[in-house]
Amino acid sequence: MNKKLSSFLAAIFVMVLALAGCSSNETGGSGKDGVTEISFIHWRGEDAEVFKELISKFEKENPKIKVNMTVYPSEEYQSTAQTLLRDGSTGDVFTSFPGSQFEIIKKAGFFADLSNEEFVQNYNENLIEAGKADGKQLAVPLQLVYNQPVYNAGIFEELGLEPPKDWEGFLALCETLKENGYTPIAFPGADIGPGQLMNSMMMNNAPDEEIFAKLMAGDAKLTDEWWVNTLSQFKELTDKGYIAKEALGTKHDGAIALMAQEKAGMLASGSYAMAGIKQQNPDIKLQLLAPITVAENEAKYEGVHTTTFMLAVNSKSEKQDAAKKFVSFLSESENAGEYANKTGQHVTLKDVTYESEELKDTAVWMEKNTRFQPRFLIPNADVEKAVIASIQAVIGGTDPEKAAAEAQKIVEQNLSK
Repeated sequence: MNKKLSSFLAAIFVMVLALAGCSSNETGGSGKDGVTEISFIHWRGEDAEVFKELISKFEKENPKIKVNMTVYPSEEYQSTAQTLLRDGSTGDVFTSFPGSQFEIIKKAGFFADLSNEEFVQNYNENLIEAGKADGKQLAVPLQLVYNQPVYNAGIFEELGLEPPKDWEGFLALCETLKENGYTPIAFPGADIGPGQLMNSMMMNNAPDEEIFAKLMAGDAKLTDEWWVNTLSQFKELTDKGYIAKEALGTKHDGAIALMAQEKAGMLASGSYAMAGIKQQNPDIKLQLLAPITVAENEAKYEGVHTTTFMLAVNSKSEKQDAAKKFVSFLSESENAGEYANKTGQHVTLKDVTYESEELKDTAVWMEKNTRFQPRFLIPNADVEKAVIASIQAVIGGTDPEKAAAEAQKIVEQNLSK
């Protein structure tokens, strides 16, 4: 090979290396002026403004990283997130629900291992278990929420009502609300209502936290007493007019508006709805309760909690260093505290100071005996849909035993796969 050709090839090789360095996201320079752009996707539209503020702060501290946020409706996000993550171009930082979505994403291999990242130490170890699998911390749940009804404390005070301690007491409470012209339970039956209220409705009917694992192993059935009884209690609430049949057409935003207008005594969703209600009615007083569906002396649990909005880094991303910096930023107690107080969400981090009244008021639930949300312990998405559909069917008029049998067929179809 002559010297001119050797020099030419060497120059080409140097250029290729230089170009590779410019496009490498791990070394920080991927876009214009060496700025790395990362994609952040989630489902919390109500938190978007707060995240914009936090992103602006992050970008000032990290001028070589730009964060592009995309928010999807929660139902769409649950069904499509894994598809969005597939090629690594979207969702460098993403969020996951616990339960079936976490399982699907884990099986697809889209979670980068965060076990050795320093920011994991900022979290309460007992509250991030939902993001662990196979001995690895694959995601860090940011939110601590209570998946049980929100109630209007002002209306309760006006009517002399207290959160009941058994099923008969809950029915009596609903009747008092109804007699006084209030909708007892604002129920978003068109989207999240069935999947949320089921948690506290079944928490003491099936106190075994392994019940859905047993269901998927064939050792329990939806036609057993625990689920038929739960559906029967949904039927009782519907038959007595405490949940309106037309609620199957009500979405969460509509149910929130009903609460904000003080036309309903309770909202069948969770603590995460409180900020949205307060936005529309800043003077409203809110608290939480969970229906106790058994006799007081038989109740094991007082309520239901979930650690969710699990922050994760896409293993397919070429920008993992930048993505981890953003997750680390969100995991600092100061920033997590800003998020908590501006969104009305409890968080899973240590050393966070809560300033908003609703967070101070509901912090009492941290001391109560609550169980992890049962619905998120259903590992199969088709079975989860069948369970929720059985509730909707009963509210629509189907006999509880028939609805349970139809849902059990879906379980058995998935057992045979």
